[in-house]
Amino acid sequence: MSTPQSAGYADGFTPTGTIATQADRRRVVFATVVGTTVEWYDFFIYASAAGLVFGQLFFAPAGEEFAQILSFITVGISFLFRPLGAFLAGHLGDRYGRRLVLMLTLILMGVATTLVGLLPTYAAIGVAAPILLVLLRILQGISAGGEWGGAVLMAVEHAPKAKRGLFGASPQIGVPLGLLLASGVMALMAAIAPGEAFLTWGWRVPFLLSVVLIVVGYYIRRRVEESPVFIELAERKEQTRMPIVQLFKKHTLLVLVAAFVFVGNNAVGYMTTGGYIQRYATDPQGPLGLDTAQVLWAVTVSAVSWLLFTWIGGWVSDRIGRRTTYIIGWVILLAAVFAVFPLVNTGSIVLLALGLVLLTIGLGLTYGPQAALYTELFPASIRFSGVSISYALGAILGGAFAPTIAQWLVQATGSTTAVSWYLAGTVVLALIATLLLRDRSGIPLGPDHEAEQAISPIRGLAKV
Repeated sequence: MSTPQSAGYADGFTPTGTIATQADRRRVVFATVVGTTVEWYDFFIYASAAGLVFGQLFFAPAGEEFAQILSFITVGISFLFRPLGAFLAGHLGDRYGRRLVLMLTLILMGVATTLVGLLPTYAAIGVAAPILLVLLRILQGISAGGEWGGAVLMAVEHAPKAKRGLFGASPQIGVPLGLLLASGVMALMAAIAPGEAFLTWGWRVPFLLSVVLIVVGYYIRRRVEESPVFIELAERKEQTRMPIVQLFKKHTLLVLVAAFVFVGNNAVGYMTTGGYIQRYATDPQGPLGLDTAQVLWAVTVSAVSWLLFTWIGGWVSDRIGRRTTYIIGWVILLAAVFAVFPLVNTGSIVLLALGLVLLTIGLGLTYGPQAALYTELFPASIRFSGVSISYALGAILGGAFAPTIAQWLVQATGSTTAVSWYLAGTVVLALIATLLLRDRSGIPLGPDHEAEQAISPIRGLAKV
C-alpha cells in the first residue's frame, strides 16, 4: 500500500517517495534552465536570421517577396520533423531514461546550428546552399522535438507535488531566455557589423557561438541524476516495450486535445520567435522600415517580460490549478493579439516594445503551467512519448507556418488586420481544448498509480 510520501503528497519527497534534498532540486532546475536555454537559443537564432538575412543570402533568385516567404517556410519545415524527434525521443526516454535523451538532443542541436554558421551562400555554391540550409534546419527540428519532453519530465518528476507548476516552469523559462539571448546577440552583431557587414559575416557569429554554449550545457546536464519515476520503472523492469503503440492505442484523443492546447500559444509566440515581426518592422520596402538593432532590442525586452510571466504562470498554477490559469491566460492573450499590430504600426519602437510585452502576459500564463499540465495528463510508463508527441503536434498546428501565413496574409490583403484575426482563431481553438480537460493538478506521478493516471482527463468521457 502506498504511503502519502510514495504517492508524492509530501513536499520533501519526489513522486516515488525518494527524499529530495535542496541541492538535488537546485541542480535539476539549473540544468533544465541552462539546457533548454541553449537549445532554444540555437533554434531562435535561425528564425531571427530567416527574418533578417536568409531571404537575401539563400533564396534571392526567387525574387524579393517570394524569397522571404521561402525563408519563413524553412522555419516551418523543421516543425514537420518535430514529431520524428518526439517519436524517437519518446521511445528512448520511456525505455532508457530521460537523461540520455537530453544529452543526445543537446549535441544534435549544437552541431546543426554551428554548421549553419559555416554555410556558403547561394552566390558561392548555388542551389546547394538552400538545400543544405533546409537539411540543417530539419536536424534542429528533430532535436527540438525530443528535447522538450525530457526537460519537463526531469523537472516535474523531481518536484514535490505542491510545486510542480513552479518546477515545471524552469524548462519553460529556457524558451524566453533563449529568445532573449538570441535577440540580444543578434542585436549586438547588428550594431557591431551594420549594413553590408551584417549580411557578409555578422549574422554568422551567433551561430558559431553555439559551440561554447553546447559545451557548457553538456557539462551541466551530465551531472544531473535520472528522474526518480524512471529509476523506479527501471528497477521494476516495467518500461513499456513499445510505448508509442500503447500511447496511440489508448490515448489518441488525449494526444490531440493536448496538442490543440498548445496551438494558440505557439502561433502567437512565433510572431516574434519565428522572426515575423522582426522582418515586418525592419523591411526597407515595407511600411515601417525601422532600425534592425532597435527592433531586436525591443524583442529582447519582451523576452524578459515573457520570462517573468512564464515563471508567474507556473507559480500561479500551483495555487489555482493548471486549467484556471490557462483560461485566464487565453482571455488576456485574445485581447493582446488585437492590440499588438496597431501598436507596431505606429512606427514607434517604444510602442512596438509595449505591444510585444502585452503579448507576453498571456503567453507566459499559457506556457508556464504547460510542463506540469502535460506531465499530469499521461501514465508514467508512456509519459515521455505522450508529452513529446503532444507538444510536437501542437507546434506543427500552431507555430510551424505562422510566420509564413502572416507574411502571405499581409501581402494578399495589404493589412495586418487579417493576421490578428488568424491569431485570435488559434487562441479560441486552444481555449476550447483547455475547457475539454479536467484539472489533474497534484495527481500522483509514480508507477504505483498507473491505473489512476490512465483515467481519461477529457471531460465528458467515462472515468474508466
